[in-house]
Amino acid sequence: MNAVLSPASVEDIAALRQLYFEVYGHGYPVPLGSDPVVMRRLITDGTAHWLTARAHTGEPVGSAVVLTEPGSRIGKLVGLAVHPAHRGGGLASRLTGAVCDEAFATGLLDSVYTTVRLVTEGPQQVVVRNGFRPLGLLPNAVEVEGCETLALFARYADGVLERREPVVSVPERLSALLTAASHGVGIDYTSTRPVPCRGAAAAAGAEPIELITAPAFVRRRFLELFPAADDRFFPLHTPNAVLVAADGRFEAYADLDVVAGSCALVAVHPRPAAVAGSLEAMIGSVTRAGADYVEALLPLADTEALEVFLASGFVPSAVYPAMRRIGDRLHDYVVLSRTSRQIDFRTTTVSPLLQPYLGAYLSAWTTTYLPLHEVSR
Repeated sequence: MNAVLSPASVEDIAALRQLYFEVYGHGYPVPLGSDPVVMRRLITDGTAHWLTARAHTGEPVGSAVVLTEPGSRIGKLVGLAVHPAHRGGGLASRLTGAVCDEAFATGLLDSVYTTVRLVTEGPQQVVVRNGFRPLGLLPNAVEVEGCETLALFARYADGVLERREPVVSVPERLSALLTAASHGVGIDYTSTRPVPCRGAAAAAGAEPIELITAPAFVRRRFLELFPAADDRFFPLHTPNAVLVAADGRFEAYADLDVVAGSCALVAVHPRPAAVAGSLEAMIGSVTRAGADYVEALLPLADTEALEVFLASGFVPSAVYPAMRRIGDRLHDYVVLSRTSRQIDFRTTTVSPLLQPYLGAYLSAWTTTYLPLHEVSR
């Protein structure tokens, strides 16, 4: 079938909701495919590139979106869906390529990232055919049809990777991840020196952590503490909760999604390393709130913060080279994750491109959670 690609319109919302239901059922955890208010906003406010594939009847049989936000040079590919009756003809690949080409054509983006389910190898092949490069795995990152692992991919604008700021050294537990990225992304980390961690973060006692889930208040407070756009960097995540230390020494802002069972730590005031000794209590708070998976995005060059999170059971999961532009240079970031559920890779389909990342994650997880005498047996 020769479907016609065209922008989504407000008049398509009902048909698009039906399309997402037929593709994902009730398990689709993203408002983009289910909430008409969110869908209308994305179609009309200029922050999204939304393409549909239409049958000869005019009904949408496919959909793909690149989300953007003012002040950020990063987009996110989401909502790729093709009706079951129209699969097998390359429509998913056409949609992916077209919507990304449209987003990059504005000249406002350095990269577009996406997370891909690993139920089958097909979605991995679709993004790779359209210039995306593998960046890592996010085990237990989302609740869709059970607890699922996602893969992180990114596509870059021309010349972006060549303007990366070198990183001198990283905690040695990140070495396997960087080696995997050297193959998967095609960049050279051989000059980045691994250094031993300086030991676990000091315990902060048994002070409780207060979790405040009042989205409007949290956003206002977040903007008060981080008034400049350059102070806020977790693209396309808006905090809706804040974790506060009893003694007031830090406020950790989070994007808590109990439907997906996940939590992203968006920012920490006054600095990420301030949570030293309190991460265990923070994990307990978000777990009780319904999130079994927690992730943090940190600069690859911030050794102090990386060591704090690594000492608290976070595992290096993905690296995002050239993620953030500061001046004319681009800086690398790393995703650290922690899950409170047992990880089961038996139901995941990991393509050869992702195999090095699987090995890197297993190596880091083993170092974190198995005693040395057990590993050496």
